[in-house]
Amino acid sequence: MKINILTLFPKMFDGFLSESIIARAIKFGAVEVNIIDIRDYCFDKHKQADDMPFGGGNGMVMKPEPLFLALENVSGKVIYTSPQGKTFNQEIAKELVKEEELTIIAGHYEGIDERVVENKVDMELSIGDFVLTGGEIPAMTISDTIIRLLPDVIKKESYENDSFYNGLLDYPHYTRPAEYKDLKVPEVLLSGNHKKIDEWRLKESLRRTYLRRRELIENRELTKLEKKLLDEIKKEEV
Repeated sequence: MKINILTLFPKMFDGFLSESIIARAIKFGAVEVNIIDIRDYCFDKHKQADDMPFGGGNGMVMKPEPLFLALENVSGKVIYTSPQGKTFNQEIAKELVKEEELTIIAGHYEGIDERVVENKVDMELSIGDFVLTGGEIPAMTISDTIIRLLPDVIKKESYENDSFYNGLLDYPHYTRPAEYKDLKVPEVLLSGNHKKIDEWRLKESLRRTYLRRRELIENRELTKLEKKLLDEIKKEEV
């Protein structure tokens, strides 16, 4: 897979690309990430990538020419990180990971010229209802979520248990020691009975989702076991 990121601040991605899972994925060839400096497509003396908005108002707008030129050198679906976009989630990530190439435009200032959005952008994505300095962090968030779903980047069973992957929040995790400051790990996790452990994890995943994100439960088609466990949870949480 190839991911291209168009940005005014390419150095922001240095740490993102050189550490942890993303660095390993790049090293063994699961993904190619190209950070494209939009100013490389600004040909005036000052490499100006933004200008004042027509009609007046505060802030600056990213100019259309550099973006149109930069997009001529990439292919695949074009994503624009925008507060006006659809909220990014795991389901969108599972669809995007099927693409061979993605290009993400990291917006800045008051955004990009609307002509770019109307003629070049396939999808606008937001990572939440809050304001950031620019689109670089959303671009990293989207890329990270997609890359970890690529084959062999991490074990499939690892991400299948992540919050939201299967529509539920994740269950609690514990590690050694089994007791610390009189705080004990649940006995079932020490039992070696994998069937009981799996059921406990499913129940605790349902419990967290029911208590913290109930709408996810309401939108889910529950299995027979999940219905049974949820009934138990409702009685326990009264």
